[in-house]
Amino acid sequence: MSKTAVGSLQRIPAAAGLEPILEAMRDDGGVIVEGMFSADTIAQMREAADDYARGVEPGGATQGLGDDGKLFVGSNTIRFSSLARLTPAFFDVLDNELYAQIADAVLLPICGSYWLNTAQVMYIGPGEPAQFLHRDANNWWAFVKATWPDSPEVTVSAMIGLEDVTEELGATRVVPGSHRLSELNRYEERESVPAELGPGDALIYSGYVLHGGGANQTADRWRRAFHVSFVAGWLTPEEASPMDFGLGELSGQSERVQRLLGHASYDPRPYNGGGLWLRHVREMQDVIGSSGNTA
Repeated sequence: MSKTAVGSLQRIPAAAGLEPILEAMRDDGGVIVEGMFSADTIAQMREAADDYARGVEPGGATQGLGDDGKLFVGSNTIRFSSLARLTPAFFDVLDNELYAQIADAVLLPICGSYWLNTAQVMYIGPGEPAQFLHRDANNWWAFVKATWPDSPEVTVSAMIGLEDVTEELGATRVVPGSHRLSELNRYEERESVPAELGPGDALIYSGYVLHGGGANQTADRWRRAFHVSFVAGWLTPEEASPMDFGLGELSGQSERVQRLLGHASYDPRPYNGGGLWLRHVREMQDVIGSSGNTA
């Protein structure tokens, strides 16, 4: 059987606004938004990530899945999270107006609010082979399997360049249109395209589009990028962000940042459902406000 022919991903400047980005996502499952994050934010993120990466063992991440997770991450890739602890610039990433608009448009049709799912530095090392294609939404496999092919979006992601990310360096590969495939578990014989990025550019993509890290074909250069994703508030995030900060420690940050990092409870309204992520059957915000920092 021949491979499915695909074209390149659309590239849209951030200044074009929300609607063309959403249209491209509906068509292809992913889109490259040029200049989405400021040069200053990216410079601070890059400096902090490079500093921390020097102490991280390549291939040491497991995604919580032991040997299976090591295979997923790769043997010469550096991954780490808790980025809000590295630099205040990460709060600017979470407060990015355009990314907030995109996440609202994608996720709020099915939830009252959403969490940070994960934020990970992903430095692909020289000689690392391509990662296998996968769908991020399959983290919540029971839900996806039960609802496919009419599954509503439950997660949205951004892969953000910290420097020029080329195909040779291992740019993330995407199968355009794969978010609309009728066969959930068929990954083979799908032709992918590289999502090449400049610093501050972002690949924004659906949780249902097939993608994977590309092969780093260089002898001595690393692919420097980081990933930030959000997930519907009634699902469990991939990363335990609330544990990075004590109650009240984020009080100086925006309400959005506090909510994304798990320092606010989930209210399902205007949809049906119960309150989640409570303390003493009360909203976490009320507990923090009444006690100063703990309950």
